[in-house]
Amino acid sequence: MNTSSSIEPHWVSRSAFQIVVFLFLFTEIGLAAALYRDASLWVVIPLVLLASHLMHGAAVGFHEATHGLLRRNRRFNEFDGVLLGVFSFMSFSLYRAAHQTHHAYFATERDEELWPFVFTEKPRWARVLAAVLELTLGLFFTPFLFLRSFLRAGSPIRSKKVRRRIWMELTLMVVVWIGIVAAVAYAEVWRYFVWMYLVPAAVAANLQTWRKYIEHVGLTGGTVNSATRNIVSEGWWGRVVAFTLLHEPFHGVHHLHVGLSHAELPQRAAELLPVSPEERPPFPSYRHAMLDMLRSLADPRVGAHWHTSRLQS
Repeated sequence: MNTSSSIEPHWVSRSAFQIVVFLFLFTEIGLAAALYRDASLWVVIPLVLLASHLMHGAAVGFHEATHGLLRRNRRFNEFDGVLLGVFSFMSFSLYRAAHQTHHAYFATERDEELWPFVFTEKPRWARVLAAVLELTLGLFFTPFLFLRSFLRAGSPIRSKKVRRRIWMELTLMVVVWIGIVAAVAYAEVWRYFVWMYLVPAAVAANLQTWRKYIEHVGLTGGTVNSATRNIVSEGWWGRVVAFTLLHEPFHGVHHLHVGLSHAELPQRAAELLPVSPEERPPFPSYRHAMLDMLRSLADPRVGAHWHTSRLQS
């Protein structure tokens, strides 16, 4: 496990997002060529799955942009964030505002991203249903989750300036997608649209949701590392996965040091080692962490306050 924090991250590590975007573009070109030549599904499906994984990596870049860490130039960072949001059915400003609650009130009832699993009064059937919908229909459930935070009574997003910008971004999204759908219909290229965007986007959205659940769902500890599953792989494949996901597997470090860029997270991996009985060491792979998470889906919950609730009941 690399524990150094004094060495500047390699330029390749710092350029992970740009590399992921170029790999995605090359994959899409290959997929377009395969569809044009009516290639076998044995060729098309692997390209679709690769595009889905790279879309997932781009979605992590969207998350980086909300922290102002994707681009050094603030305007470029905002532009990339809004652009990625439009193609993810997500307002950049809405995600940023709601995501702040995930850090400020992590794993509590004020954590908007972990609704409804942080509410002890929510019946188990409702939490299980939410988990099923989010894990299978992430492309639609995730926008719903954030729109709920924005539109509900008592929304934590109170700034009139922020709310006005969110409405502008939502309007832009609608206009852009009307244009895209109209262009696809006019050109009669639905086959390309479905295989090159819709299917990879649906898979990528579910991958992102599964990653979110692996990171937090089922954990009821009172510290960052006891409420977060971290993945630190020593194998080359695990390092490739971490790189293409902008080092998101080191998720606890991100919670401990919100202002660190993704390239710096692996250098602080030592901070993920347990320091109390309730904390767990990092998992060696997503597979190991997923198996641990799956056991919690029969009663999905998050947060240390669940212990207090059960003692009172």
